[in-house]
Amino acid sequence: METKELIKKVRKIEIKTRGLSAQVFSGEYHSAFKGRGMAFAEVREYMPGDEIRTIDWNVTARFNQPYVKVFEEERELTMMLIVDISGSQDFGTRAQLKKYLVAELCAVLAFSAAQNNDKIGVLLFSEDVELFIPPKKGRKHILRIIRELLEFKPQKKGTDINGVLRHFNNAMKKRTIAFLISDFQNTKGLDDVLKIVNKRHDLIALQIEDPIESELPKVGIVQLLDAETGKTKWINTNRKSVRTKWKANAIKRNKELSRSFRKSGVDFVKIRTDRPYILPLMNLFNKR
Repeated sequence: METKELIKKVRKIEIKTRGLSAQVFSGEYHSAFKGRGMAFAEVREYMPGDEIRTIDWNVTARFNQPYVKVFEEERELTMMLIVDISGSQDFGTRAQLKKYLVAELCAVLAFSAAQNNDKIGVLLFSEDVELFIPPKKGRKHILRIIRELLEFKPQKKGTDINGVLRHFNNAMKKRTIAFLISDFQNTKGLDDVLKIVNKRHDLIALQIEDPIESELPKVGIVQLLDAETGKTKWINTNRKSVRTKWKANAIKRNKELSRSFRKSGVDFVKIRTDRPYILPLMNLFNKR
């Protein structure tokens, strides 16, 4: 992608997602992800309905009228975006490629976190950790994240979710809100590592799916390329048995994935490339 085109794309995503985060998601994000506790903010005069236990007796004695302590949420949190950038992210048959949808999702989450004065960091992975951007605040930092999501070229094509989660758990000592964003094509042995990471951090999974990955259209004989292994094969989509098997495999894979998330206590939501992501994200935040 040329520099001029990249800047235009980043700006377009910024305008769209900043508006969404400010108008739609900021309040839901704040409610869904709580701070570490309550911190003292100020004292004010007692008003009818205030709890007796909040009275500041020292200030009350000094001014000879009741004052209460006011507390506010100790808010500053850290959000990490753990993003799959393997070969399968360059796939999309309808509205957009998975990678462009992921860039938008990350931008919405990042601007929502920024509205709440939280830090945002990113970990891009394939078979290995490809790029780590430490958590920071600010618009320039978020724009850099969007640029990397659009432009970064991974060294490897495969996916190792287990490995990246172990790396993340060891690297991030402080509790964080962690969004794991992937198509989860490879789900072997996820249960244990999901449970371990979710015990230390607040882990949420976003599954990105193209409609063809769950249901094949009837379009004759086509050649399929596995973007992660480079292998190709021919299939006849006119055959009902082929389409039925494809759909059954997708249902099985999604059931196993859902079971892994439920077992480990990880909140998750599926987001498709051919549908708006606003409602699934809202449902996720409201559920929490």
